[in-house]
Amino acid sequence: MVDEKRVLVGGGRRAMSDNYLTVIPTDPHWQPGEDAAERAAAVLSRMLPDDDARRGPEAQWHDGVEVVFCGANLRRISCPHCGAECTPEWWGEAVSEQYSEGFSTLMVTVPCCDRDTSLNELVYDWPMGFARFRIEVLYPNRAWLSDEEMASLSDALGHPMRQILIHI
Repeated sequence: MVDEKRVLVGGGRRAMSDNYLTVIPTDPHWQPGEDAAERAAAVLSRMLPDDDARRGPEAQWHDGVEVVFCGANLRRISCPHCGAECTPEWWGEAVSEQYSEGFSTLMVTVPCCDRDTSLNELVYDWPMGFARFRIEVLYPNRAWLSDEEMASLSDALGHPMRQILIHI
């Protein structure tokens, strides 16, 4: 469910949306130390276009794995083995089942080709993932990080990263 903020504008109501640039480790269970997280947040800050955005990177640690959902940007979820589209209903049930077990595993059997894969390895259009750590910026005032920028960020953190643009 999308939580929209409503603001009174000129006597009417208008929905406002939020945009986040979020980076997570490719390994959903991995967490960095505080120094590495601060280094990576500083690197990300330098990649942002203006002072407002540069103040925003926030490192967050979580006790367990969480879904890092791209929100309204999601277009399609596909099987990494055969490329068939996974229905939102199947995906929701698979995530709910793993959530009820505390995401102790992300392994699922995809219905299209009956093969095992990780929820984290499904092909998400737009990217999503699962993580116990994230660095996120609200209103980054930019789009995707380049491959070079992602490499710099991964080097600073000491672990490969993936990016997610969230629109809620």
